[in-house]
Amino acid sequence: MLALAPDTASQQAAARLAGSPRWSGTGAASEVVWGLCGGSGEHPYQVIADMSGPAYQCSCPSRKIPCKHALALLLGWADGSVPELGQAAGFAESWVTARRARALVRAPDRTGPRDEKAAARRAEQRESRVAAGLAELETWLRDQLRAGLSTTGGGYRHAERVAARMVDAQAPGVAATLRGLGGIASTGEGWPGRLLGAYAQLHLLIRAHDQLDSLPPELAAVVRSHVGYTVPRQEVLSGPAVADRWLVIAVRDILDAAVPVRRIVLRGQETGRFALLLIFDPRGSFTGDPDGWLVPGIALDVDMHFYPGRPGLRALVGARRGEPVPAPAPAGAGDIAGVLEDWSGALAGDPWLGSWPVLVHGTPVPADGGWRLADGSGLLAPLVTTGIDYLLLLAISGGGPVTLAGEWGPEGLRPLTAWHGHQAVRL
Repeated sequence: MLALAPDTASQQAAARLAGSPRWSGTGAASEVVWGLCGGSGEHPYQVIADMSGPAYQCSCPSRKIPCKHALALLLGWADGSVPELGQAAGFAESWVTARRARALVRAPDRTGPRDEKAAARRAEQRESRVAAGLAELETWLRDQLRAGLSTTGGGYRHAERVAARMVDAQAPGVAATLRGLGGIASTGEGWPGRLLGAYAQLHLLIRAHDQLDSLPPELAAVVRSHVGYTVPRQEVLSGPAVADRWLVIAVRDILDAAVPVRRIVLRGQETGRFALLLIFDPRGSFTGDPDGWLVPGIALDVDMHFYPGRPGLRALVGARRGEPVPAPAPAGAGDIAGVLEDWSGALAGDPWLGSWPVLVHGTPVPADGGWRLADGSGLLAPLVTTGIDYLLLLAISGGGPVTLAGEWGPEGLRPLTAWHGHQAVRL
């Protein structure tokens, strides 16, 4: 939904407005979503979205299409907070009827089965738009290098214009990556190298998209995912299922994203495989999803369906067997050498991967003004303690080894869960 926004300001305003008490009379019927949003005037704004277009209507004075009210309404609808009703409200029904009547005058009625040729043509047109946008991005990257990183890396919004162009080109994944570049310059010493690395990753993605048709199917799926092509939920759930008893080992909330997201990491007790559930909620409460309440230390006997790509990580929960139950501490925690081997294997499958789940056994120790994890072999791994209660981790450890679950990335290990005996403690 946020990819529909005309700019970042609209995204941020819509995320704040979604779920606000200013809304009333919201509803959805078929492909129409509507609601009333209180503004500065005497009467609330009438907001309508016709998802068959998509098309939007709002009585506010904004000239942006869609405006923040329409975006906020759609975010609420995607979150499940807009009720499904049998019939649209009067003002919404009138607008949609008039709009579709005008469309019938302009185009003949086409009913019947899905036109596969037309669908393939639309997919081809989208790939062409994406390719054109990525060609412009490649020119922009070259310009940044010619001008020098010191002149382009200091502004938080230096990539905003090209990010907006990527949204127009239907490459929202690339747009999100570009909007994340602004904060690199404030990450301290060595930021030019990190910014150059991010540019190189984008260049690699452009090159991969140019060769999309010749890539192995799993790698092509990885590229499409990072560009921003979506896979329908039903398509994922209709794919192969991995049945196991899945233990929730880590939960991380990222609340400063354009749309807050909860990352839930599970590990199959028989397969040893990791699975990642992503739950998006513009309000940051994550209560609208049936899996949003999951916490470390809970086990579920379910079928897991993985999104296409390699290594398979992101998943959806399919068939469920029984109720979730408390589980003991997981067995099979590895060492740092095993973590690095898993990380290198994951990067070989997905060069744009930002993090990978880990389950490791070691002792937190002070080093170089920060903290490291030492395993039984004497290897040390940096601990990323930003945003966690590392004092709680030290208390659980008590100077001895502890089982940790978290995410490994370029900066090191971000611990998210520590086990005190068989009790999982979220850090």
